[in-house]
Amino acid sequence: MHFASDNAGPAHPAILEALAEANEGYAKGYGNDDLTRAVEARVREVFEAPRAAVHLVATGTAANTLLLATLAQPWEAIFCTAESHIAEDECNGVEAASGGASLSHVPSEDGKMSAEVLADVLGARASGVHAPQRGPVSITSVTERGSVYTLEEIAAITDVARVYGLKTHLDGARFANAMEVLGCSAAEMSWKAGIDAVSFGGTKNGCLGVEACVLFDPEQSWELELRRKRAGHLFSKHRLLAAQMQGYLADDLWRDLAARANRAAARLKAGIVEAGHGDTLLGATPANMLFVRWPRRLHRALREAGAVYYLMDGELEGDDATPLTGRLVCDWSMTDARVDAFLALLPR
Repeated sequence: MHFASDNAGPAHPAILEALAEANEGYAKGYGNDDLTRAVEARVREVFEAPRAAVHLVATGTAANTLLLATLAQPWEAIFCTAESHIAEDECNGVEAASGGASLSHVPSEDGKMSAEVLADVLGARASGVHAPQRGPVSITSVTERGSVYTLEEIAAITDVARVYGLKTHLDGARFANAMEVLGCSAAEMSWKAGIDAVSFGGTKNGCLGVEACVLFDPEQSWELELRRKRAGHLFSKHRLLAAQMQGYLADDLWRDLAARANRAAARLKAGIVEAGHGDTLLGATPANMLFVRWPRRLHRALREAGAVYYLMDGELEGDDATPLTGRLVCDWSMTDARVDAFLALLPR
């Protein structure tokens, strides 16, 4: 009954097999091997973008910070929501990697910014020499509140950004989960909707640790290469990053794993509703993450019974009746039996 994070789940056996196969013999280092080149080409195929620059890194933080540092000048502001991963969970990594670009929070609802509010924020931004200049816009495919941007919402946001000549970045740590919700292609959720750069995630969806930085403007490729080297994410045995992405993308495994995680979360949500707790669910959460508002006594009982998940706004110790928010995340390996075991603990 482990719902803490899709980071906590296992790597898929097919990815481990691909890694073991790539580990045989010898290959050139630092990404100059045939496997890395083949994987970069495969990512371009997935995105239907034959000219895109693709660079592998080991973590989502590296993907986000290196891409945004490439898109932003040090004197610019990067526009994102206060709930975004780059604002909440990356230890000022973007600011450090970019040499000083700041984060400017766009008011959000359910974890998402709207094109209308973004337009208001950008329009009100002072542009004189004393103020941070307007910089790129960053949104997240499955937000930190579990919501998902529709294709229309993404396109509307990128339209606003283009009015001001700004680039847009998509944090796709859960890219495949969002795609499965929307029933679209990678191209439709990225460059066809106006996105300039994507952090294409694998780690949360069955890999050990690999993400792809995808830039649809190949002119920016060399700068990102230099930033990746400087940040320590150009591995000497780079083929072992590429092998994970190879296994991940083979036979649409990446989409299958995301669909499994989403189905498990849908089963969990339906069971919570069936148990009479539907009014405790928070927000629209169509992918693999959901939030509940339960009294402390229920959280404590669930934890004591072996359930593992995060409390977002409090501790287990304290007044029994105090409502606390819990976050429940399903990964690809979550089974119906584990979901049902958790649901059986809920009072009816």
